[in-house]
Amino acid sequence: MRISQDHGPHQGQDAGRPDGGRAGAALTVLVALALLLTGCGGGGNGSAAKPAQGAADADRVEPLAAVPEPALPVTVESADGTKVTIDSADRIVPLTGSLSEIVFTLGFGKQVVARDITATFEQAEKLPVVTRAHDVSAESVLSLKPTVVLADTTTGPAEAIDQIRSAGIPLVVVEPATGLDDVGRRIDTVAEALGVPAAGAELKERTESRIAAVRKTIPDHADGKKPRVAFLYLRGSASVYLLGGAESGASSLLEAAGAVDAGKTSGLSKDFTAITSEALAKAAPDAILLMSKGLDSVGGMDGLVKIPGIAETPAGMDRRVVSIDDGVLLNYGPRTDRVLADIVEQLYAKGGTGQ
Repeated sequence: MRISQDHGPHQGQDAGRPDGGRAGAALTVLVALALLLTGCGGGGNGSAAKPAQGAADADRVEPLAAVPEPALPVTVESADGTKVTIDSADRIVPLTGSLSEIVFTLGFGKQVVARDITATFEQAEKLPVVTRAHDVSAESVLSLKPTVVLADTTTGPAEAIDQIRSAGIPLVVVEPATGLDDVGRRIDTVAEALGVPAAGAELKERTESRIAAVRKTIPDHADGKKPRVAFLYLRGSASVYLLGGAESGASSLLEAAGAVDAGKTSGLSKDFTAITSEALAKAAPDAILLMSKGLDSVGGMDGLVKIPGIAETPAGMDRRVVSIDDGVLLNYGPRTDRVLADIVEQLYAKGGTGQ
């Protein structure tokens, strides 16, 4: 049930996909519920070690300064075991918001002809949406005559992927990201598929340097005790209240921010479990990490502490919350330095967000 980089509990695609049934069939309903709150929605290139840009441009991507010239055709190995040859990058359809972010940041914004509902950044907002909920509409994709389609192993349904491929469209499946170690790999994979490996290397270096710069800003823990942070996935109107564990997708960010994933260290070895007073008491978080729409869905801080067990945690008593935009939190891509900087800023501010 790992919350994907595209911000809803995704069902892993059918047995033919590398992701197999990892998420489980029970997530089908949660995907629809999550969408009740998942809304739809370049500048110049800064120095390689420049920290996060801040809230002012959080809804924009920052393309590389030079627009790369693709060297095509290329043949790449898709994550589902298929060899795919790409002859043209003139009309690109990325089928997740995180893949769109990479494509735009590499400098291919003008060639992107459609977006997934989870591509919420400003430069993509006027593109036609080719997904219904998180499901791809093969007909909508094909009507735009793409020359290459990018998906990941959470993209579905499988029938839509097969239909696009059967029409002769090159479709590359990319392994999803689960942590900071996946940032460079994802950038390299997309850049290779678009015929611009050098631009991919530049973007990877820029991104990893900025993440490293943010990590240097983390204050020392005077008492040697790292803050315990619980990642909660909330969709109040759908009565979805989940506590993240080791496979939620947030552990890597929390650990990079100098924190402890409270769910993971309390023994939650999988992805998510329903919130209970007992589970929260065991996790004992000093702060709570939330997607911003999740916090809004329960009525903000005042509503959050009404969820059974929250008010009794150190985080609830201190009203200490870290809230990050849904459209970027778990993307693990070119804007992850901004995400990490935002987490650090909120986590180490006096009391955190919500005071």
